[in-house]
Amino acid sequence: MRVFRLHVNGDPVEVAAPEHWTLLEVLRYQLGLTGSKQGCDKGDCGACTVLVDGTPTLSCLSLAATVEDQQITTIEGLLPAHRAAGGEGADPLQESFDESGALQCGFCQPGMILSAKALLAENPDPSAAEIKESLAGNLCRCTGYTQIYEAVLAAAKADMHAAISTDSAKEVQS
Repeated sequence: MRVFRLHVNGDPVEVAAPEHWTLLEVLRYQLGLTGSKQGCDKGDCGACTVLVDGTPTLSCLSLAATVEDQQITTIEGLLPAHRAAGGEGADPLQESFDESGALQCGFCQPGMILSAKALLAENPDPSAAEIKESLAGNLCRCTGYTQIYEAVLAAAKADMHAAISTDSAKEVQS
């Protein structure tokens, strides 16, 4: 056993777990954060994707020891972060997936949404090809992916519209 010092969803966490455990095992079985799914255990499906310092990371392939002192964001961290930033309801990307009917069983949802979140943080106006490329490591057995791609595009457009509205409001106040 070893104590890992992690930063999960904005909170510092100390957790005891076997040295050889992956980040996925620590998140699910020690911290109770079951949003990241245990799928293939070999990095093929993307269901275990989390963000480490904003980068999509396969938590089933990452030892917990390798991500100490880095910011880890799981699907459970999106809502509190959105609300802490003054937002209402769910994270806009989660809302977009819901409104687009992008998911059916939900098993791939955390990995898809977190991969899309990283893309939109880096590129707020992605092309369809860039969306497909950023989600390529995430498998979905239920949908044909079209609604997932549409959800990301819709979220990007909504974010851009919100940014333009905010900028316009600031100009009016000046």
